[in-house]
Amino acid sequence: MRGGRFAVAMTAALLGAALSGCGQRYVPTGDEPRKPGDREAVVAYTSLDDVPEKLAADGVTVVVGDPHAPVAVHLYEDPRCPVCEEFESTGGGPQLRAATIRRDAKAEYTLASFLDDRMGGGGSKKAVNALRAALEEGKFAEYHQVLYAHQPPEAVDGFTDAHLLELAGRVEGLRGPAFDSAVKEMKYRTFVAASEKAYERAGGAKEPDGPGTPTADINDVRIPAMYNGLLFDPELFSAFLEQVGEDPDLLQEMRF
Repeated sequence: MRGGRFAVAMTAALLGAALSGCGQRYVPTGDEPRKPGDREAVVAYTSLDDVPEKLAADGVTVVVGDPHAPVAVHLYEDPRCPVCEEFESTGGGPQLRAATIRRDAKAEYTLASFLDDRMGGGGSKKAVNALRAALEEGKFAEYHQVLYAHQPPEAVDGFTDAHLLELAGRVEGLRGPAFDSAVKEMKYRTFVAASEKAYERAGGAKEPDGPGTPTADINDVRIPAMYNGLLFDPELFSAFLEQVGEDPDLLQEMRF
């Protein structure tokens, strides 16, 4: 799903009102939680390869980035979803990766696979399983980027074992007996099913099949469909993340 130009314009207007009077952002060093007014700059990671990643305590959410980053962007995505690919390739995805490397934000992922049932095939499930296997190797973020950069057409069940392994070869250090076996044998099928259920629960009573992809929660506030054009405007998305980092109450003030 995706909002139109009107949604982007409205978001920009709300953001403009919220930004008036904002000053320069400062963040502390070290592993302690960050506080407004701290003036020491954190040391950025050198690349996406250095960014920490882990499975959250719920067993389904993949967390990428500094755990104390002031902004948490929780994304609901299906690997076969072409609108997710748009976000990841030309929308806010590159900005989020850059913010994660700077330690300004952390990214959280709930991986859905409903498009297999809707379109036929098993590519979403296979890709989610492969992403979980990549997490085990500490290569989730890099592999996630590669998968979306080489996403087959939605109607084509293109995330086959062979294609997933070929793409894994583009991530240094990912291929190996453990990863290859996990892909071929669907080692993480239980995770795939649990992750899909988590996605469906995220829709609540109004959307029992899930909130749609991509959907984003920023600091636990859902960006509603009418404003999700924000996700596809890189400049606006980047500015929005920066301002949320500066003002923790910004999202509440916008009253989505």
